[in-house]
Amino acid sequence: MLGHQTTLPITLDEMMVFASGVARAARRALVVCDMPFGTYQVSREEAVRNAVKIIQKTGVDAVKLEGGRSIIEAVRGIIECGIPVMGHLGLTPQSINAFGTYAVRAREEAEAERLVADAHALEEAGCFAIVLEKIPATLTARVVSELSIPVIGIGGGEADGQVLVIDDMLGKNPTFRPKFVRRYADLHTVMTNAIGAYVTDVKNADFPSADERY
Repeated sequence: MLGHQTTLPITLDEMMVFASGVARAARRALVVCDMPFGTYQVSREEAVRNAVKIIQKTGVDAVKLEGGRSIIEAVRGIIECGIPVMGHLGLTPQSINAFGTYAVRAREEAEAERLVADAHALEEAGCFAIVLEKIPATLTARVVSELSIPVIGIGGGEADGQVLVIDDMLGKNPTFRPKFVRRYADLHTVMTNAIGAYVTDVKNADFPSADERY
């Protein structure tokens, strides 16, 4: 939405603008705000401070952090403050420079075992749910079977819940077609046709019409 190629440049202040807009509009949905890159990795204290700021300034219900045992102290600190935390494992976009690719994660046994251990650690630390992004469906099924908290999939096969980015759901970007995206509309064509018709009407002096003037 902001023209960045990754999620890394997003700042805390920018994220809070988006999160507060969603929180103001929500009537009964649980609203979770992603903590941006750099806002929870430095120290437990900084993570707590930023999470508190998000809750105070945006009105969201919870925060989401990417990572497992490497950030567990930050997770514990935030939860001890009374702020619900959602975990996120598998393809974690904030680690894209370390991964070097958006390919499916945890195909190999060693990485799969680390992911399962991270999932258990997050649950034990007090996370109320975990997102599993772009991992094999069999691994998602294993995590779902071993954990008691909800597991939400995004390109990870069947789970307790699913993520589908709304711009992908509505078909606003025809060139972005990962395997796990199902389009429920083709807004790119609708918007392109509407804008083209508007431009044509302005050029032909058909807009505004007599009925559309004061």
